[in-house]
This record gives sequence, structure tokens and C-alpha cells, in this order.
Amino acid sequence: MNTENLNYLQKQLLNLGFGEKLNDGLEKNIKAGKKEFTLAAEQEYNKQSVDYVLHYKAGDNNEMYFFNKYDASLRDKEMQQTFYINKGSGITAKEAYNLMEGRAVHKQLENLEGEKYNAWVIIDKENKTENGNYKLRPFTEGWNYRPERAIDKMDIVGINEEGAREKLLKSLEKGNRHQVTAIKDGKEVKLYLEANPAEHRVNLTNWKGEAQQLEQYKKAEFKNDVKKDQKHAQTAEDAPEKKQRKGAKMKV
Repeated sequence: MNTENLNYLQKQLLNLGFGEKLNDGLEKNIKAGKKEFTLAAEQEYNKQSVDYVLHYKAGDNNEMYFFNKYDASLRDKEMQQTFYINKGSGITAKEAYNLMEGRAVHKQLENLEGEKYNAWVIIDKENKTENGNYKLRPFTEGWNYRPERAIDKMDIVGINEEGAREKLLKSLEKGNRHQVTAIKDGKEVKLYLEANPAEHRVNLTNWKGEAQQLEQYKKAEFKNDVKKDQKHAQTAEDAPEKKQRKGAKMKV
């Protein structure tokens, strides 16, 4: 058994959010010399269960094994999506859940020429690939989506504390539904924020799940500042389609 390969695969599981609980099963299957095998995992997020099936395959000489893809199933919504691993990295377990829940994730992708670029991605539930998988729709730099434009105008409690703004933006990039406390009419209100690149905005909901208007939570100096927001959105809509939707090498 190639212990270096095993250590790499175990580290890969950690980086993709599967932890160490699959390590024993991984080692057992590799020692058995199987050509192909799968590992099953279950994770829970926000009281929702997600089932995963991880696919492994041996190389030509059986010395090296590769983690090629995993299937994720969201039980409550009876939705399944396959996520492919590209050069050891890809969508994490938590990001897969967030995508299947309908949120956007910010990732580094690779085009057909091997060039890397950053893009927001969502699951396009209107379009499938030939194998029945939903396509991932990317929004590249040309789309000009910046959630911080909305965040920086909001009157969020504690946002000026060291690292708070960066933590919030990173959380949105991972596709999380992030909780904050914001000021509305002088009162503190608990809100949940989600990135929404397709519509050039940040989704706001209260604890009941009811949609909220950004204008109601803006700092005083940004009240009624609607024209600038419309201009940013219009700039992206006028961008060339090729620049907005650069081809991703990531399989979906």
C-alpha cells in the first residue's frame, strides 16, 4: 500500500469537510486492492440531513488511488447532485449543501485552456447535463457582483470590530446563510444574509423567513441611495455574455 497516497487522500477528506471518520474505511479498501470502491457519509446542517457517497478509483498500476467525485443527496428535498474533484480540490461538503439549498458559492474555477479564475456559482435547476446532473452556472468577474456593496451600507451591530466584516464576507462566499444583528428604526433586529449574484443583491430575511428590504437597514448616510445600486447592476447586465459566463473546466 502506498502510504503517501493514503495520507494525501485522508488530508483531502479533511479539506473537503468530511473529517476523519472515513479514514478507517478508506485504508481498509485500499489495502484490499479494490479497483473501485465507495464510502458513505452523513452530515447534518441546520437540522437537515445530507447523504454522501464518495467514489474512489485505482490508477493503472493500483499503487495510486484517486477521489474523483461524490454524490450528495438532500433528504428533505429529495435532491441529488454529483460534484467532481479537480486536481484534489472542489466543492466542499458544506458548500454542496448550500448549493443544493439554492444559495451561491464563490470558488476558483479553471477554464478549458487551464486558466484559473474566480466566480460565484449556483446550481442551475432549469438545465441538466447529459448524465442528468444539474449544471453549475458561473458568474465571473465580468458580472461585477460585489456583496460588500450592500454590506457596507448596512447598519450592522459589531461590523467594525476587528475581523468581523471579513468573517461575514467569507461566510457568504461559502454559501452560508449568515446571521447578523442590524438596526431598523433604532431597534436591533436579527437578520439572515445570503449572497445573490444572479440578481445583484444580498438576500435579507428575518427570523420568520420573511424577506426584508435593504433600504430599511441602511446607515443614515446611505438612505434613499438607490441610483448607485441600479448603476452597478446595469453595468454588469451590459457586459458581454462571453465575459460573464467563461467556460469552466469543473465537471458538474
